[in-house]
Amino acid sequence: MVYPNNIEQKIDFQVLRDRLNAACSSSLGREQVQAMQFETDYETVCTRLKETQEMLYVLSDASLSFPQGEIHDMREALSRIRVEGLYMDEQELFHLQKTLAYASDLETFFAGLDGERFPYLHRWAGEQSSAIGQVVSLIVRVLDRYGSLKDSASAELARIRHDLQQAQGAVGRAIQAVLKRAQAEGWVEKDTAPTLREGRLVLPVPPMSRRKIGGIVHDESASGKTVFIEPQEVVEANNRIRSLEAEEKREKIRILMDITSQIRPYVPEIETAGSRLARVDFVRAKAMLGRQLGAIAPEMSDRPMLDWQDARHAILYLRLQSEAREAVPMSIRLGGEEKNRLLVVSGPNAGGKSVCLKTVALTQYMLQCGLLVPVSEASKAGIFRHILLDIGDEQSLQDDLSTYSSHLRNMKTFVRLADSRTLYLIDEMGGGTEPTIGGAIAEATLSELHKTGAIGVVTTHYANLKHLAEREEGMVNGAMLYDRGALRPLFQLSIGQAGSSFALEIARQIGLPETIIHDATTLVGEEHIDYDKQLQDIARDKRYWENKRQSIRQKEKHLEEKIAYYEQEIAGLKAKKKQVLAEAKEQAADILQQSNATIERTIREIKESGADKQRTRKAREKIEVMKQKVSEGKEEKKVMRDFSELKKMAKSMPSVSQSVQNTIRSHKLNFERTIDLRGMRADEALEQVIAYMDTAIMVAAGSVTILHGTGTGALKQLTRDYLAGLKKKNRIVDYYDGDPNRGGAGITIVEI
Repeated sequence: MVYPNNIEQKIDFQVLRDRLNAACSSSLGREQVQAMQFETDYETVCTRLKETQEMLYVLSDASLSFPQGEIHDMREALSRIRVEGLYMDEQELFHLQKTLAYASDLETFFAGLDGERFPYLHRWAGEQSSAIGQVVSLIVRVLDRYGSLKDSASAELARIRHDLQQAQGAVGRAIQAVLKRAQAEGWVEKDTAPTLREGRLVLPVPPMSRRKIGGIVHDESASGKTVFIEPQEVVEANNRIRSLEAEEKREKIRILMDITSQIRPYVPEIETAGSRLARVDFVRAKAMLGRQLGAIAPEMSDRPMLDWQDARHAILYLRLQSEAREAVPMSIRLGGEEKNRLLVVSGPNAGGKSVCLKTVALTQYMLQCGLLVPVSEASKAGIFRHILLDIGDEQSLQDDLSTYSSHLRNMKTFVRLADSRTLYLIDEMGGGTEPTIGGAIAEATLSELHKTGAIGVVTTHYANLKHLAEREEGMVNGAMLYDRGALRPLFQLSIGQAGSSFALEIARQIGLPETIIHDATTLVGEEHIDYDKQLQDIARDKRYWENKRQSIRQKEKHLEEKIAYYEQEIAGLKAKKKQVLAEAKEQAADILQQSNATIERTIREIKESGADKQRTRKAREKIEVMKQKVSEGKEEKKVMRDFSELKKMAKSMPSVSQSVQNTIRSHKLNFERTIDLRGMRADEALEQVIAYMDTAIMVAAGSVTILHGTGTGALKQLTRDYLAGLKKKNRIVDYYDGDPNRGGAGITIVEI
């Protein structure tokens, strides 16, 4: 369940419903949008996400050409024709034909999709009854492309329309004759033309000429200056036309009743096809919204958890997108394999705390409504049974409740409903009353909620809640970052430390007298001020090291790319060398074979000639030429040429890697072989170790020393866990305790 009942209003979910409504092409799809609701069944949510993701892929692939067509709501007409004797009119039949034809096109399209790539959409094929095609054929046989009954719908209809055409022609000729005579006599104007009144062909004439023309007056103009007369000569012919039109109407009704009676047995299949079209229209609208948001279906877990990377507030993202601005993403991990289940977010006013909370609420609500969510591919999400939200001013004059009383009532409900499959979200926890007791109640309530195993995100300014998150297992602080130099919020969530309210800085920025600021500092005490400054310094330092680490990562990536490039070049050179040597050996073997053949042939010629001096001399000359050929290596010149090319390529390599060598040289010159982690918090120490080892590996430091001390052993364990991962990846050789006389278990030696 969700709490409160107006949670969608709290998180502005109607904005997304409106977007979906606009993307639907039918009222059937829009009904599905309104029926969309929060789901708690894991399989249902996964199915809805995956079919929407597949539809997004289909719409994004121009080569697949998703079918276009019309979807009409036929439920009222289908319900009516269940009664014998009632029928569909031409327009209803035409709409039914268009709708079922589109259903047939979609059936063909889904059947043609790759079942491995699109298993969920491919499954939609084969669900449609063959009766759909039969109904379309029945309608096409009697309706033309404009939705009117064809003359060929029945022989009787064809005869009636033929007679009607003849009668209309006769009336036309007769009235033209009357008109021509009236124009010649001057009874009507030269530009007068016949017109229709009550389905009968008449002439517009001045009142003074009505008796001269003679006939039946059917109407007159509002000014009274024109009367519409049916000349006596065409009265009978017009009567004939009216009679034929009545016959045509009766025949059309007979045909429509007949075709309806043939369709009536297929009403259940047609209704099923309509429901399927509504589903397709709805899923297509969800995919289109997902494309606007850059959203995905994350990897799903059946356990309650949040593991979102680069999550964005969907509605804020759409608004900023229209203003050509970007929303700041946030990353958050709670539950699942992560030990932390509660995030306490603090920071300055207007710094983004409420947006952070609403991002969590909206994203999870979207997910469990089957909508794609704006997070990165690396994200993972779980399913909650309850989402409990306390945000905004719930003051009620009718119930005589203050904001704080309303907040307490919500907390009472939270404690009653919370369990291990609950996500609770509380904005400004403890606010609205006297700070000391309000903070105490907030702390006690938060501890009670935490015991239930529920996952939560709360925002606060209260220091006691920040301290609670610091000391309690399974809780973690988070800070909305603030640029103290520029005095502006960064709207970035940083998990691992509490945030400062920056109250004094903001007070100075808006121009509050310095005397007031000084007095306030005195009243609150230096201890609190120092704590707040420490929070600010931690946030600043963490931001610095994050940027530093990112810079190192980028350089490392650049270095890895260069290494990969050179390894590829070296592999190519080795292959070339192997090829050249093989060719050289082959050529040498050919030369040797030719030499042996020449020698054998020469010996044979000497023997056959009886050692004739002249022939012997010529034979010796051939051998000498062959020996010279081998010694000079004429056949091998191509092989020295190939090696010279290899040398040229090898000589060019240092110039290509100069920038990388300079980077490594700079790091080597400034690299310290010892790092001291003592006195650092766990998260800060881990960041330092990661950055330090990245640099050590890059500069091939050989061996380094990490000084962590003994203490509780937490820093040593954290360091060893990280080094174990590096060793497993073959990035370091080994690690071990230092010399007992020089620190022993308080240091770790790392061999790189």
